[in-house]
Amino acid sequence: MDRSVALSPALSGFENINRYWDKSQHMVVAKILPGELYVSKTDESITTVLGSCISACIWDSVMGVGGMNHFMLPQANANNSSAWRENDSYSCRYGNWAIEFLINEILKNGGNRKNLQAKIFGGGKILNSMTDVGMGNIGFAITYLESEGIEIVSKDVGGPWPRKVLFEPITGRARVRKLKQLHNDTIERRERAYLNSLQSHEEDSNIELF
Repeated sequence: MDRSVALSPALSGFENINRYWDKSQHMVVAKILPGELYVSKTDESITTVLGSCISACIWDSVMGVGGMNHFMLPQANANNSSAWRENDSYSCRYGNWAIEFLINEILKNGGNRKNLQAKIFGGGKILNSMTDVGMGNIGFAITYLESEGIEIVSKDVGGPWPRKVLFEPITGRARVRKLKQLHNDTIERRERAYLNSLQSHEEDSNIELF
């Protein structure tokens, strides 16, 4: 990081997100991991890398506020609902909470529901198994946003590759790079380990996918 550049404070509740000055982008970038989300009202970007996970990017360009999440599964097992509801860092790894929490934080920081728009990314078929986690995530995200009355203006989902996403929350601009050169066996092992950690309720997992 360029130590001559002072970072503006993050919005309340997002101080734990890793933020740094990116010389190539000439702006502050907030990097989110699985189970995290970030909301901003300043000229900065949010980035993450997705395999079968999904990121919903939601913003209000009129009020200049937006954010992005990163979730692995549509929703927690109903039998364990009381456990995940008690811990945002855990529950936001599930789509229903990750999207609801993101919308609420945008509204809390000045957004207007009638102005909200969305873009969705990810949902690749990275896990070599009978269950296509990515397709389930894609279908969930589309259905959830439609049920909330939020227009999906674009999406880049599916396919056999992971993606790196860079999103500007006050304008809605997004850039996506498909990471076709990564070794799929390595990606699969890492993402499967993360999926297993969710299913085992290992709430303190710090696995970074890629």
